[in-house]
Amino acid sequence: MSDTQRVPVRTLGPGGVTTSLFGLGSWNTWDRMEFGDAVALLRRALDAGVTLFDVAHYNMGPHAEQARTDVIFGELVREAGVRREDYQLCGKLWLWEYPRAGFREQLEVSLGRIGIERADTVVVGDYMERPDIRQIVLDVNEQIRAGWFGGWGVNNWIAEDVDLALRFAADEGLTPPGFAQLKYSIARRSMAEGDHYGTHFAAGTLALQASDVFEGGILVGRKFPERKIGADPGGIREAIRDAGDAVARVAAGFGATPAQVAIAFCLEHPAVANVLFGVSRMEQLDDNLGALELWRAHGAEVRAALSDLWLDREVRADGRWT
Repeated sequence: MSDTQRVPVRTLGPGGVTTSLFGLGSWNTWDRMEFGDAVALLRRALDAGVTLFDVAHYNMGPHAEQARTDVIFGELVREAGVRREDYQLCGKLWLWEYPRAGFREQLEVSLGRIGIERADTVVVGDYMERPDIRQIVLDVNEQIRAGWFGGWGVNNWIAEDVDLALRFAADEGLTPPGFAQLKYSIARRSMAEGDHYGTHFAAGTLALQASDVFEGGILVGRKFPERKIGADPGGIREAIRDAGDAVARVAAGFGATPAQVAIAFCLEHPAVANVLFGVSRMEQLDDNLGALELWRAHGAEVRAALSDLWLDREVRADGRWT
């Protein structure tokens, strides 16, 4: 594969890991595939330059599923003979049961299930009740000093809590969050493009890791997914179902697939360092990889053609609705 066909790399926020522009998620993916097919898909992704894998132990809060997807990922890496230095792992630290379930305990369990000794970066995950942000920053930095990972990001935090984390880390000389993993798609833009997170993205304080870019498949033609999908902040999912037809029409106009225009739309945001998506079939991966060519040739046009589908424009953009 030529260099122009390979997935390029970007830095995942200030001081963050240099990794692939695309990343593969683990939720409802590796545990839905035949093992041999999953090994082949992993090899294909790495050959294409996809080196970031978002892998979590889904065992808390709304994700108390006890899925084996993380265990399977570790088995796949070993079966494929992939060296640890040839990929980056983005782990999760959940806040649903924090601080009762401490970060060191979570890391020991989650990385042990995968069969590795450290992550490259972690995302500190969602919360319902606002936790002690200063203590989170201290606890994360304790794990960095212990060598569990090198950098971190936040997942759907209230914007003022991100501000506090950044200020506190700067005042104390600690490692701040370097990226924000947000729901970001053709339909959901308010958090990423609003005044709160958007200010940090424009200033380069944080990078954007785009997540749930297909709305669980709804934006790309699977209007009623059979599997569990992510939350619906703002209650706009029915409108997103209706928008799927418009996305398909725009895609046809570019001779592309809905998945390709959905990814190209995200890539055109200047703060995007990484786009996460889940695939469970080889043809899905190959189709998604084709978004690179579309983006390079028509990124601005794709974004303009989809501009009217910003469906959460009236939803609060400070994160309080997550």
